[in-house]
Amino acid sequence: MSGTNSGSLVHRFLHWERVQPDAPWLTEPMSDGRVIDYSWAEVGNQARRMATYLRSLQLPPHSAISIVGKNSAHWIIADLAIWLAGHVSVPLYPTMSADTAQYIFGHCDVRLVFVGKLDGWNEIRKVVPPHTLTIGLPMSPVPEALQWDDIVANAAPLQDVHLPAPEALATIIYTSGSTGRPKGVMHSFASIFAYATQAGEFCGFTPADRVLSYLPLAHTAERSFVESNSLCHGFRVFFNDSLATFAQDLQRARPTVFISMPRLWTRFYQGVCAKLPENQQALLHTAAPEADAIKQQILKMLGLDATRLAFTGSAPLPEEIINWYRMLGLELLDVYGMTENFSYSHYSRPGLVRLGYSGQAMPGVECRIAGNGEILLKAPTMMLGYYKQPELTAQSMTEDGFFKTGDCGELDEIGRLRITGRVKEIFKTSKGKYVAPTPIENKLSHPKVEATCVTGPGLVQPFALLMMSAAARDELRDATAHEALRAELQNVLDSVNATLEDHEKLACVVVVKDAWTADNGFLTPTMKIRRSVIEDHYLPMARMWIGLGQPVILEAQVAGTRQDE
Repeated sequence: MSGTNSGSLVHRFLHWERVQPDAPWLTEPMSDGRVIDYSWAEVGNQARRMATYLRSLQLPPHSAISIVGKNSAHWIIADLAIWLAGHVSVPLYPTMSADTAQYIFGHCDVRLVFVGKLDGWNEIRKVVPPHTLTIGLPMSPVPEALQWDDIVANAAPLQDVHLPAPEALATIIYTSGSTGRPKGVMHSFASIFAYATQAGEFCGFTPADRVLSYLPLAHTAERSFVESNSLCHGFRVFFNDSLATFAQDLQRARPTVFISMPRLWTRFYQGVCAKLPENQQALLHTAAPEADAIKQQILKMLGLDATRLAFTGSAPLPEEIINWYRMLGLELLDVYGMTENFSYSHYSRPGLVRLGYSGQAMPGVECRIAGNGEILLKAPTMMLGYYKQPELTAQSMTEDGFFKTGDCGELDEIGRLRITGRVKEIFKTSKGKYVAPTPIENKLSHPKVEATCVTGPGLVQPFALLMMSAAARDELRDATAHEALRAELQNVLDSVNATLEDHEKLACVVVVKDAWTADNGFLTPTMKIRRSVIEDHYLPMARMWIGLGQPVILEAQVAGTRQDE
């Protein structure tokens, strides 16, 4: 990657547009069953035409242009058009509240909004500033807006595209955050390109690779892994149309490299176990000749039979599930990164995976642990700072230039990193003792538990809230299964409590009746728990639950009122 091809992802795009114009790049399933392939040349043609239109608006250089919508081919094409015209892209989560969208539109003075696939536009539409243009991407729910197809049909492809300097601002990514207003993380073309070259080398990407895009492109994990890597290394991206078509879309893509969150790895595991006869499950653990065929059949059923690298992140997986995938021949590699370093920090190395650890520092990354246990990082992918918040940027850095992650952690003898919690999540019980919730949550692993929250500020002892998988919630309707599950969870509670200090021991575990989702605000768009929202909802019942003196409590079965009512 030398010369004109190496300066930025824009340069890399121009390279692939020239050397493999007819190769399919973006493959999109439509809701009517059609599947459309966009070649590098076709993407270039549409992005250049839209860039011509953006130039014609004579916006100030480096204006903020927003993209709000679910993942689609045109999400990426719009991002490229913004860059080719010399502007800055500001992605918004499709599930974002109108209040947050209004804050972002105003904070960075958004001049134009591309609206893609969305379930709800009506609330956000009300907060788009009057001076801001709206353009509907194909499949958008905004017939009243200017339409992408009409604009590109009437504009000539831009030839003198903007070639950005490495240090120039490429994007402002507003962190989903679990509390307070989102922060605008500024990334330069250099930081994004440093990620794509280094991560690409780690993964050994070539144009022959395939990935499935389904995690939100507004988040750095997907923006880096899918968009940046494919622009840099020229491989093919398949899109997921909806949750209902996920299995079908994964089968179509047969990704060679796949990244997912623990909840999905858990659901795959649960789904296979529910379908596979017990005699075949038992065979998997033997050296019988049929075992290999069954393993291959399972991977094929999942759409992962061509996968050579599989990543997981954001929270640990139960050992039982990690070992099950390993037995199938899929070693899940844990990774750690954040918006501020463009998801580039620590990756597990094949053959060196340690349960509960996020792997070793990537090339160019320096890591150290501060006196209070906080993880401090330096990386070639580091942000330029927080947009319009120089004081906050300064507070987030040490005097010698390390970023304060806000995460607590420890390193083992070969530099693998274990996340032990958030600096600000530690709470104090009524005994005046401090409890770090994350290490306890990580121990409460059970294949039927999808999410956990340990809490209890001001209480005599902490307790845990457990959200079960959909299948387990169905099981709870059956009295026998429900007693069996209660016994299993009591065993988990007893074994975890046996490892904890007296002040950390859990008074009980409460199985919550409602699912936690990003839509109802209990999870972030990347499926991490929003601790403050969960605590606001459940803590008013805590004393009543603990007063019952039962180790396992099913919220649905306990009569009682919230103590704030």
